[in-house]
Amino acid sequence: MELGKENTVKAFNFKRQYPDFLFPGKTQRVTKDDEAVPIESESLLDTANPLTYIKTYKAIRDWKPDLVIISYWMSWFAPSLGWIARRLRKRCRVISVLHNVIPHEPRFFDAPLTRYFLSGCSGHVTLCREVREDLSRLSPKAPGITLFHPVYAHFGEKVSREEAEDRLGIEKGKRNLLFFGLIRDYKGLDILLEAFGTLDDSYNLIVAGEPYGSFVKYEEIINSSPARDRIKLFTRYIKDSEVKYFFSAADLAVLPYRSATQSGISAISWHFEVPMVVTDVGGLRETIGDTGTGLVAPRPEPALVAEEIRRFFSDGNLRTLCVNSIKVEKDRLSWKTFGKRLLEFSDNLYKSL
Repeated sequence: MELGKENTVKAFNFKRQYPDFLFPGKTQRVTKDDEAVPIESESLLDTANPLTYIKTYKAIRDWKPDLVIISYWMSWFAPSLGWIARRLRKRCRVISVLHNVIPHEPRFFDAPLTRYFLSGCSGHVTLCREVREDLSRLSPKAPGITLFHPVYAHFGEKVSREEAEDRLGIEKGKRNLLFFGLIRDYKGLDILLEAFGTLDDSYNLIVAGEPYGSFVKYEEIINSSPARDRIKLFTRYIKDSEVKYFFSAADLAVLPYRSATQSGISAISWHFEVPMVVTDVGGLRETIGDTGTGLVAPRPEPALVAEEIRRFFSDGNLRTLCVNSIKVEKDRLSWKTFGKRLLEFSDNLYKSL
């Protein structure tokens, strides 16, 4: 949307990202009642149907772009996106935005498939140093630039804490911790649940997000937890219009990840000015600890996560310091700046080719 303010932009999208038997969630598409920000696009590509590779390529080719930007986050997409990128590269610049080079839950085929995709692009944008290092290992000569994950600003403005707690049905007067986003093993919800069980009754835990896979192991921890009555579950897809209520109710977002690159959840937390506790994995120390927008547990272990949570609430100045740092980051990490630097990289790359 930011690029569209000064350029003619068109989005080409997926008809289907994964076959149903490979998709661990409930739906791959935005539902009619989701209330997400509408983005005009052509839904053409089915990653499991090579005939749609040709159709997608021809549609983009016929639109005659000067620059194609491809978002990439896991090797399942490498065959389709790599095939299309190779052919488009003969006609225009093709830049990838790499959310991950190696997935959080890696497989033996990730490296060769990702190399195939990378070699089809003219250059690459990474969003943190960790991903840039992964790119250098897989493709040492690949042209690239490390930018940042822009702040998500399309979820609306913060509402009052009272309104948010009423909307969510949360007991008032507690310190509210928030785990937000897709529930996958590498995100460490079980670590947070174990940590929460050691905290006193001044805390609430809000868990909001769709499980990707079985939720049974988490239910077992919750059912045996002394704090189970203070755990509020919203284990479903969260509509865009609902996001503001979860972050407006939260004192602290907790990202107890076992592995990570950058995190889109931090981009939402920054928008709503909610400090974070994260683990020292991937790019989280770089993007959160080093910027002063949250605290960092040295390892993804329940006791260490609980220790940082207690530390945040034991020092009244920490919240103020974190929120002030978040305000600085919000100005720096804008979509306007991101778009400008991406286009500058593309222009400079074109001159060097």
